[in-house]
Amino acid sequence: MSVLAHGIGAQHDLPLSPFYAFAGAFAALFVSFLALGLLWSASRFRGDRAGRPLPSAFQRLADARPTRIALRALGLAAALYVTLQLLLGPDDPERNPGPGAVYVLLWVGLVPASLLIGPVWRMVNPLRTVHLLVCRALGRDPAAGRPLPVRLGLWPAAAGLLAFTWLELVAPDPASATALLLFLALYTAVHLAGAARHGAGWFDRGDAFEVYSGLLARLSPLGRRPADRRLVLRSPFNGLDATPQTPGLVATVCVMLGSTAYDGFSDAPSWINTVQTSPLGRTTTATLGLLGAVALVATLYALCAGAVRLISGQLSHPLTAFAHSLVPIALGYLIAHYFTLFVTEGPRTVMVAFGTDNPSPPESPLGPGGVATLQVAAIVLGHVLGVVAAHDRSVRLFPSGRAVAGQLPLLVLMITYTIGGLSLLIA
Repeated sequence: MSVLAHGIGAQHDLPLSPFYAFAGAFAALFVSFLALGLLWSASRFRGDRAGRPLPSAFQRLADARPTRIALRALGLAAALYVTLQLLLGPDDPERNPGPGAVYVLLWVGLVPASLLIGPVWRMVNPLRTVHLLVCRALGRDPAAGRPLPVRLGLWPAAAGLLAFTWLELVAPDPASATALLLFLALYTAVHLAGAARHGAGWFDRGDAFEVYSGLLARLSPLGRRPADRRLVLRSPFNGLDATPQTPGLVATVCVMLGSTAYDGFSDAPSWINTVQTSPLGRTTTATLGLLGAVALVATLYALCAGAVRLISGQLSHPLTAFAHSLVPIALGYLIAHYFTLFVTEGPRTVMVAFGTDNPSPPESPLGPGGVATLQVAAIVLGHVLGVVAAHDRSVRLFPSGRAVAGQLPLLVLMITYTIGGLSLLIA
């Protein structure tokens, strides 16, 4: 079951031409940067104020109490099913749908689900449902609790994402029922304790999967206007522009980027040999590798933010001001690294859940050439979207004479990330 532990497995034999991949990526970034500098002189994104309201009937259906109850019941039933499979099902991960449900249907499946219908995990989160049921049984308001410290921000979610990716990519036996049950038990205890102390608002900041889904949902065409709670169709750029500049946002996105980068690098023969021969042991060495990947992504972004601050001469918090531009880059990495896993192991997990004994995963709908093209396109498009988001924020925050110059560090960062992402695919 190593495919579940290491994304889509080895990618180093894909039919990619390094010259065309890098040349196309650089051309896309430079052309978009120059075009934006010449043609985009004023901010065009309106964040949460943008969007065309959906029909009232659709709004009523989406907000109806039976709809909300059905979604909560679905999430709770799925969680109970997975838990029972891990507790009582076969110990062989090839015959137990539990590991696939966690690593494929949940972790990877949240990507397309959040892009299509918004922050879906908030609607089905079984921990929210358990907290709600306990509060109702005790006659307590689910929202009641001590206010969360502002400086706490999304740091608990960043820590949760790092813990989950450690389990997925580093733990000695990530697909074992024991490892998954221990993680799920600890995760449940921590977040129910947080919700008991701070109310249901804890999940908005603390639950790693809610924050993960919510960030990806910023690029969904579906959104809500905070002013009137109306469901709207919007440009994904407006959703991205409305990303709150919350403490811990940078850390969360860097964990998403760094862990996905490590997933790709961990298949390199040189790193496999390093892990296997290290005197520190496999788990310690792999842990340091994962932390090093996240730290490298964060350090590069921090250096870029410092350069932006020097050039602008007035921007006091560039770290959070441009963190939203990293979200489409993270999305591109996720698609590039997990597409094949989702379309092959996802159906296989469903077949196992319906009783098929050790089925073979279906073939990918794309051949090797199609997968390679999709991976390169996802990484390059993610970076181009990041350039657009950063440019619009620049022309809003910087004086007109410094708007383009202020983006140069961001362009260098995008190129660096692109080189790294493509190198993981074709090295």
